[in-house]
Amino acid sequence: MKKIRADVAVIGGGTAGMGAFRNARRHTDNVYLIEGHVFGTTCARVGCMPSKLLIAAAEARHHALAVEPFGIRLDKSSVQTDGRAVMARVKAERDRFVGFVLEDVEAWPEDRRIKGHARFIDAHTLHIDGHTEITAGRIVIATGSRPVVPLQWQALGDRLIINDDVFSWDTLPESVAVFGTGVIGLELGQALHRLGVRTAVFGRSGNIGGLSDPGVLEEARTVFAEEFPLHLNLDMDKTAVSLDSSGKVQIEWQDKNGRSGRFAADYLLSAAGRRPNVDNIGLENLNIATDARGVPTADPHTMQTGIPHIFIAGDASNQLPLLHEAADQGKIAGDNAGRYPHIEKGLRRSPLAIVFSDPQIATVGLRFAEVEKQYGTGGYVTGSVSFRNQGRSRVMRVNQGCLRVYAAKSDGRLLGAEAVGPAVEHLAHLLAWAHQMNMSVPQMLDMPFYHPVIEEGLRTALRDAAAKL
Repeated sequence: MKKIRADVAVIGGGTAGMGAFRNARRHTDNVYLIEGHVFGTTCARVGCMPSKLLIAAAEARHHALAVEPFGIRLDKSSVQTDGRAVMARVKAERDRFVGFVLEDVEAWPEDRRIKGHARFIDAHTLHIDGHTEITAGRIVIATGSRPVVPLQWQALGDRLIINDDVFSWDTLPESVAVFGTGVIGLELGQALHRLGVRTAVFGRSGNIGGLSDPGVLEEARTVFAEEFPLHLNLDMDKTAVSLDSSGKVQIEWQDKNGRSGRFAADYLLSAAGRRPNVDNIGLENLNIATDARGVPTADPHTMQTGIPHIFIAGDASNQLPLLHEAADQGKIAGDNAGRYPHIEKGLRRSPLAIVFSDPQIATVGLRFAEVEKQYGTGGYVTGSVSFRNQGRSRVMRVNQGCLRVYAAKSDGRLLGAEAVGPAVEHLAHLLAWAHQMNMSVPQMLDMPFYHPVIEEGLRTALRDAAAKL
């Protein structure tokens, strides 16, 4: 077994791991990056980028089929989806994005990149697939996450898929059942539906896209249920999933309100969340504090775990599983591992999450449930706007959804927001910047708003909040 002594060892070569490796090397050259699968990022390979490519194709077809209300006549029968061409572009562009990531990796010294699965032997020692032992002064865990797949669905064999599998298709299937109404399930479910794939989306709870505001959530349920079959609040004890003799997935579902039905599909797409990859790295050999999911707890400002020289970052940390958060955490963990024992707090930005559905979903700052918990019923005010009659939204026929902002009653400071609506990816950035700058609602209303733009809807919500302060 090859033996190495390192100042810093980083386990995982994704977004967080690459960031940790890059920043640790600012303080010492004796840093090693260990990857058990392939270097690169979940985002580029099977996440953010390929899903947006699929969504872009879906939106192109959807827009072509929705021009008649504008007075544009189009023979809808001529709008054909070439599944092979769709997937060829998705994979080609995906590979291009992955290539850019790999260029960064390959620019690093080859002898500092180790392939294999790392396991802790003790708090300073890692074994890598039996071929290498690293003794490291500091260690960063950046092992990412993987999709959760219920055991009872394993009998479906290759008819059971995860989002990774979608982006390996050569063409589009005829039908898909999607289980999960979070980011992945909602984005892929709607995209497949808009590409002409017969699709139904199922959820165990009434939640959609991480929303917690009852008003915004109800609007989201209404909007999406108007477009494609959406079955929420499933009673999983009374829902049966099986394969028929022809190889089709048969779903006999029943929800908690007694409604029931049947759906047959070529595939069942499991989009029921993701699990941090910390259950197979030898944590049992460490005396380290963990949360209920077995994930090492860490200070979110330093990414330092209960063992001072061990840090954790990215999806593995079970904090905020988003690319920009993984990048920030990787930088913080790498910097602190590199300069250890000197520890500094890193920049943590205002929480920002976006679902690229149509209409889009966004949460900024504190979500409604968090505002309720921290400020109580009398400690905050809410400002609301419906996009159904908002000027620019109506002009473009994207007038669906609503936005609600929350402000502290004591000083008018913006606390957070939840929204489902048109272009909310852009509204969310304005809100996140204002939130991070601790702006008050009156200060936000002093900012310029052009006419006619969708941002005027945000101004309406802010004015509603201001009137209650």
